[in-house]
Amino acid sequence: MTDKKKKKVLFVCTHNSARSQMAEALLNTLYGDSYEGYSGGTHPSEINPFAVEIMKEIGIDISDHKAKNVSQFVNDQFDYAITVCDKANETCPFFPTAGARLHKGFEDPSRAMGTDQEILNVFTRVRDDIKEWIEQTFGE
Repeated sequence: MTDKKKKKVLFVCTHNSARSQMAEALLNTLYGDSYEGYSGGTHPSEINPFAVEIMKEIGIDISDHKAKNVSQFVNDQFDYAITVCDKANETCPFFPTAGARLHKGFEDPSRAMGTDQEILNVFTRVRDDIKEWIEQTFGE
């Protein structure tokens, strides 16, 4: 095994409550030997309990994650800074230490309405979309 340095990836969304948290956890789980995922929000709130639940369904526990302000990462070196929602893409601070800045907008599952099962279905679909994109983008 070679001793190569992991590439650092920062996922950014508005509240750091669902999409960026899922992306961070998925990247670390799927490709943690090559990448180190982080996440932050432009206006952080709380981790969405539906996000915790649907990540547990695939064996990933994010129940101890905390929403973080993206500003705490401004001076950190990242290989990629990736916005995962359109609003964050518009308001995201410039990351002079990021090697590349990417945007991939995903539906906001926290806006889902209906029964708990209907909301879970939206969260599951968004989780699966993020997972597929991460596999296509970071898969070796």
